[in-house]
Amino acid sequence: MSGPNRGASAPPPHVAVITLVAGRHRHLALQQSALARADRRPDSYVVATMDDPAAGAIAAGGSPAATVVPVAVPLPGRLPLAAARNAGARRALALGADVLVFLDVDCVPGRESVGRYAEAAADGLLLCGTVAYLPPPPVGGYRLARLPELAAPHPGRPAPRPGRLLRGGDPDLFWSLSFALTAATWRRIGGFCEEYTGYSGEDTDFARLAHRAGVDLCWLGGAPAYHQHHPVEDPPVGHLDDILRNGALFRRRWGWWPMEGWLRAFARRGLVRFDPATGAWEATHAPARP
Repeated sequence: MSGPNRGASAPPPHVAVITLVAGRHRHLALQQSALARADRRPDSYVVATMDDPAAGAIAAGGSPAATVVPVAVPLPGRLPLAAARNAGARRALALGADVLVFLDVDCVPGRESVGRYAEAAADGLLLCGTVAYLPPPPVGGYRLARLPELAAPHPGRPAPRPGRLLRGGDPDLFWSLSFALTAATWRRIGGFCEEYTGYSGEDTDFARLAHRAGVDLCWLGGAPAYHQHHPVEDPPVGHLDDILRNGALFRRRWGWWPMEGWLRAFARRGLVRFDPATGAWEATHAPARP
């Protein structure tokens, strides 16, 4: 599969949507409902469940029914996000996928998103659609038809108009909430580094791997995802240990620290310090967070 124009006689590509889940069952159910109503439904829907058999039951009983891939969590509290994405991709490829579409379980695709990803997919491209962060749901929950009215695309990423593809994107802006690529491009990159566990780092590393492999990061218009609301910390103090551990791993692999905005915010709170002698960020013995 070299691009969207494969000839009139060529069959349409087999598109697999892949998501990961550990909790957030209502988010999973709404994503599944959106896929059932999509203009272009996925040929395969693969849900990697991280020590969450209840999510597997929801996914397998929904419409479209999912192929469930159970993934063990070896270390309590440290979800193997990179390993789960790789496991989901392996199953999708075994099912015959030509195009892999990754959606965070919190993300609800627009009606046209899967089809737009399928049309734009070409070898050598890493496609990123827009993501809009939704406000808390109204009484009775979100209505799929109204999601575009509730939030604009995140201002920190390019948002091309529908039908446009912006090439030459900054790999350091990649995020794994919503992206797509061909099976050949996935194999070329080699998947996610499974040394990352817990929160953060693995998606920035993946973008670096893609860049090293000569894969072009592209921002795609017309493939929106709507991120369902859930409480967050800013900065994410509850994930401080993961950020330090995964940040140090990234530095060993690539020579610099990612997530420095969060690290500086932690430093202002007295939770971490930068050691110029070692070039490392370290936890301090500051008082516990409020």
